[in-house]
Amino acid sequence: MVGNNGSGKSTLLKILSRITPPTEGLVVLRGKVGSLLEVGTGFHHELTGRENIFLNGAILGMKKNEVKQRLKAIINFAEINKFIDTPLKHYSTGMKMRLAFSVAAHLDPDILLVDEVLAVGDVDFQQKCLGKMGEVAKSGRTVILVSHDLRAIENLCNRVLYLEHGKQIMFDRARAVINKYLNKNLSDTIFTYKCRLKSKQHAQITSISILDKLGKASAILDIADSFSIRVQYFLPLEFKRTRLKVIFKSFVGQPLFVAEERESGTTNYSNSPYHDVTLIYKPTGQFRFNKADYRLTLSLATAHRDSLDTVDNMRLSFLDKNALTTNLNSGRGHQDNNLIFLPEWEINDKHHYL
Repeated sequence: MVGNNGSGKSTLLKILSRITPPTEGLVVLRGKVGSLLEVGTGFHHELTGRENIFLNGAILGMKKNEVKQRLKAIINFAEINKFIDTPLKHYSTGMKMRLAFSVAAHLDPDILLVDEVLAVGDVDFQQKCLGKMGEVAKSGRTVILVSHDLRAIENLCNRVLYLEHGKQIMFDRARAVINKYLNKNLSDTIFTYKCRLKSKQHAQITSISILDKLGKASAILDIADSFSIRVQYFLPLEFKRTRLKVIFKSFVGQPLFVAEERESGTTNYSNSPYHDVTLIYKPTGQFRFNKADYRLTLSLATAHRDSLDTVDNMRLSFLDKNALTTNLNSGRGHQDNNLIFLPEWEINDKHHYL
């Protein structure tokens, strides 16, 4: 399933998981349903990882011996061997996600529901998840995946449902639906972002500006020039450690690289809840943008990777005035979607660098 934030994708998965009842109509399910929705759903945080595996097996109607037969494979796939007997409340968000996916995929559900499995975890584990979902699908079972990674959807899915405001826009072969979704979003992408502060009780990104080398607002840049992304956000004083992250994606949604502000917070550089930071990009011989359109996702999260606020679907375009060449989107560079570069982060309210 594809669609912008708020289109109803996660709500539909909750209906299919029998967590939320439909307001009208009905759902016919044939077989056991395994679901991976919000991180931690279906887990008991006082129990250990091992105990939670058996708990989930019992919920699916499996006998203890059946779970035991799959236990080693679940633990190895999740890569949490050292922490399997630690209470879940001490797990990071990424560890919970890995265990949750491993449990859902290995307990042999007839229908596997997955919501944004690629949003958490490192790239290697994301690829493992995609491979495992492919195995489940090839074994004759059903996988329903919600993701903003259109390349993953195209590679994995036979058919795609496009939702908008809770209504079906299109249900067809993957490539046809993705093309329609991209064409619709081409007109919806934003170049600047401003949002009035809604509440002083919650963290919120309030302004994002893309600036060219002269400091003027622009979302069309030359690949040979420097540019910056200025972000203003509100952070209640009780949040002592936060991370601001900018995810650069190809226009079809494939993550390319991440620019991440190192741990910061009110104790580090400001006694004010209002923050103003700038990511400064300077092209080098080793790294340049291609002449193409890109999408940006900006997120503010705690040091434990719990999301506080996210702005999605910003657009950035590059021109090549001097016919420079690059291989970011060709050859091996296209496959290396974990590319990380180290831009400068300027703290405007204190005028120094992290």
